[in-house]
Amino acid sequence: MTLKPLSDHIVIQTMEAEQTTESGIVLATATKEKSLIATVVAAGPGTEENPVTVKVGDQVLTDKYAGTEIKLDKEEYKVIRMSDILATVE
Repeated sequence: MTLKPLSDHIVIQTMEAEQTTESGIVLATATKEKSLIATVVAAGPGTEENPVTVKVGDQVLTDKYAGTEIKLDKEEYKVIRMSDILATVE
């Protein structure tokens, strides 16, 4: 099954958060948060008022509480609007 977003919606897949801190401390599973950096999996065509300016494969920074989380084929995705993307990561 595949997702094809409509309008200015974008499907992203969040990256795994770091499991160790910079100083080498291993974090417990319960303390881990999802990363705010995600990879664009699919993008809608956009609208005249809200054009989509990212493409599949781009890495983006999103708002922590943005979008709707879904699970499809044992993978977790999030569907967000273009306006929920704060920046691209290069």
